[in-house]
Amino acid sequence: MKSLVDHLSQYAAYHRDPRNIASHFIGIPLIVVAVAVLLSRPQWGGGWISPAVLVAMASAWFYLRLEVRLGALMSVLLGLCIWAGQVLAQQTTLVWLASGIGMFVVGWAIQFVGHHYEGRKPAFVDDVTGLIVGPLFVVVELAFLLGLRHELKEQIEARVGGVRLRQKDAAA
Repeated sequence: MKSLVDHLSQYAAYHRDPRNIASHFIGIPLIVVAVAVLLSRPQWGGGWISPAVLVAMASAWFYLRLEVRLGALMSVLLGLCIWAGQVLAQQTTLVWLASGIGMFVVGWAIQFVGHHYEGRKPAFVDDVTGLIVGPLFVVVELAFLLGLRHELKEQIEARVGGVRLRQKDAAA
């Protein structure tokens, strides 16, 4: 199995433009919540089990195997997404589908705008694991912005380089 650094480095190689990274802070959470919404029907076991819960559990297991601390944080975040998904799944079919599909489409549109700036296709096109690594990447990038996980940032940047400065910033 690939390590945390392996997965994040492979994903980060497709995300070196700060505008692309910024787009992921909006687009990926929208997509994750949208998937939770759309997979929150049907519900079994008195409403506690749904396809969304099963996917979140498998995802949490993936994250926990990479690193317990990040896996625990991702599990909490996935739990919040499941909660939002179940709330919206309780609404009318129109509200449920419109909210789920709407967030999914808007989230991907934002992603593709970011990749336009990057000048590179999304990571999942070359490796489907990019779909599960993407949410983790956003959490880790937020940690980097908060000055946390410096050693992880250094390991990733040693493999793929730092975030590129925009031309305007580099000239200053």
